[in-house]
Amino acid sequence: MAARGKTLRNEPMPRAPARPPSALASRTVFLHRFRRGAAYAFAIIGVTLAIGMIGYHALEQMSWLDAFHQSALLLSGVGSAIDIRTSAGKLFDGIYALFCGVILLAVTGLMFAPVIHRLLHRFHLEDVGDR
Repeated sequence: MAARGKTLRNEPMPRAPARPPSALASRTVFLHRFRRGAAYAFAIIGVTLAIGMIGYHALEQMSWLDAFHQSALLLSGVGSAIDIRTSAGKLFDGIYALFCGVILLAVTGLMFAPVIHRLLHRFHLEDVGDR
């Protein structure tokens, strides 16, 4: 195994040329990235909400309004509002609740990724500028 910074023949590895830090992306580019992430997030939320509504309507014979209410509460992380009666409904409710937890985390990541990326890039530019 090669040592750090050395090739197998004990020759120094070529270093990448130092490049100047690039400028921070413009506000227009940032807003485009943010809108794109928000659009993906809202699409995922819509699809997940539709899956929950169809599942509760089909398995628990809930009205569409009650199915929406139950799905929206689980998707937002609040929890269940209506007692589930059937075994199939309870199984769906548990799986859907776990799925909604993952979706909540993923959507939060999609929404905040451009903001965090911009902050980290800005800190990196400030750090490079201090050297």
